[in-house]
Amino acid sequence: MSAAALDDTSAYAPAPAAQGIAGDAASPAAISRLSKSLAGVRSVKAQRKGLELLKLSLAAIRVNDFDRATQRALDSLKLDETNGLAWHVLAICQEKQNRFGPAIHAYEAALQLLPDHTDIAHDLGRLAQRLGYLDISEKLLLKFLAANPGHIEATNNLACVMRDQNRYADAIETLRPLLQIEADSSVLWNTLGTVLNDQGRLDEALTFFEEALRLDPTFAKARYNRANVRRPLGDVAGAIEDMEAALPGAENGYEVAMMNMARALMLMGEARIPEAFEAYEVRLDPNLPDAMHVAVEAPRWDPKTEDIRGKRVLVVGEQGIADELVFANCLNDIIEAVGPEGQVYLAVEARMVGLFQRGFPRAIVGGHKAVRLEGRLTRYVPFAEELEQKLDCWVPIASLMAVYRPTLESFPGPGQVIVPDPDKVAYWRGELAKLPEGLKVGLHWKSLVMTGARAAFFAAGFQRWEPILTTPGCVMVNLQCGDVSEDLAAAEAAGVFIWTPPINLKDDLEDVAALSVACDVVLGPGIAGTNIAAASGARTWMVAAPDDWHLMTTDHYVFYPDVKIFVRGAVDGWPEVIDRMRAALDRVVAGGWNAA
Repeated sequence: MSAAALDDTSAYAPAPAAQGIAGDAASPAAISRLSKSLAGVRSVKAQRKGLELLKLSLAAIRVNDFDRATQRALDSLKLDETNGLAWHVLAICQEKQNRFGPAIHAYEAALQLLPDHTDIAHDLGRLAQRLGYLDISEKLLLKFLAANPGHIEATNNLACVMRDQNRYADAIETLRPLLQIEADSSVLWNTLGTVLNDQGRLDEALTFFEEALRLDPTFAKARYNRANVRRPLGDVAGAIEDMEAALPGAENGYEVAMMNMARALMLMGEARIPEAFEAYEVRLDPNLPDAMHVAVEAPRWDPKTEDIRGKRVLVVGEQGIADELVFANCLNDIIEAVGPEGQVYLAVEARMVGLFQRGFPRAIVGGHKAVRLEGRLTRYVPFAEELEQKLDCWVPIASLMAVYRPTLESFPGPGQVIVPDPDKVAYWRGELAKLPEGLKVGLHWKSLVMTGARAAFFAAGFQRWEPILTTPGCVMVNLQCGDVSEDLAAAEAAGVFIWTPPINLKDDLEDVAALSVACDVVLGPGIAGTNIAAASGARTWMVAAPDDWHLMTTDHYVFYPDVKIFVRGAVDGWPEVIDRMRAALDRVVAGGWNAA
């Protein structure tokens, strides 16, 4: 997993990416094509056994027995490792079992042995898109389309790749000519809707999803996508109804998990707890490419059957920094539950260890590491491996919510989650005092991950923040991590002074937390930086999407009750919400914090 992905968060992202990818390597039509390919092979005696094994493998795929299918394909390859069809069949089996690394290897072997079999390129292109290898996916799909011009699925999937690269105009132009010919294709209308959805044009996207459903009322992907735009547009009941209706039509394990994930976020937004937190367990479903696997030699704690008192339990942070901070509100509960005779160990992002240790002195805090093995995210906890006594059990940090937060009233009140170093806070207050007079406003303006729908979810374009940057009586402090040199240069050219502290804003999180507390206010969208500020007890103003589940039907973030929330509109809402923040800053400058 990339450092950027670790810094940002799944909990604050839009609902799982709207689906447009079409086709399935193990669909009946695909397996039928493979069967015909086998029938066309000249069956000399030496090949006969291998072919029979592949036929048995295809028969097992038809009934979703992928273990048996895999074994028969491997048996065929033992007889002839240069059999491209056997590699293709094996690749399909591995993909269906979420063994992404071996699947890619097998597809590549099949394509090398059978370069003219463009179906292999299409299958591999689909898998590459699903795993985020967009450049590779585009090349493979173009290879397939060169041999199969006008192919609906491949053209559709190419548009999806362009969409995921934020190449929205290219995606639309890829779809447009085929839509003029295939105007009754619900698949193409659905994908056009996903392109507009990613741009934040939700009302227009809704039109195209409804057209897809008019053409095919049973089209589960379009119904799922319509659910994801109806909720931010205010139709909560319709969104949940659509999501429930879409689930039975999910085509594979990935779609089932993806739709259940979106449903869980909707339930959390409606404060249907603890049901929603129990549904959120789907985030660990191995059918999701980013599902976390934890490499710990201990059983997972089952709160329904096991009393935790007196146990040595490891709580493992998951997803991104903001998620770890949000779900940390249950840590005191489990520390109390194990009691003085037990011990809670906490694994968090390594850059946050000191902050968490001061926040939870009764826990033993260490860092975790995340790597991808064969396409699967695996989280290691090195410090737990060095403990003198064995762990009794472990638990993902978000899974504590279903145990300790059964109602909105069970959430804790205002207070720090993590504790910055007091000496660092004092140091940064001194540094800020050297700046020109005025409110010191810590500023975040974008996520490190700006692919797909995230580009619209967060304010796309630094120029949108101009009303904030030019607030009289305020001094802007850059807290935005990543390379923002172009943004800062543009501000300087416009005569706007933004002070950047001499630290690494991505890695020096102890200083980021302390500087946030030293500022008069920190503002921005719900990303890692604003969560660090809120969790540290800094005065924080946060922009929330209209369907941000953290509000849970209230007018505040239930995880950070002191945070001031500015909810933006679903359609072109950024200019208006930034104007409101500017007006609030003006009131503070004129009349103090009570005027905000």
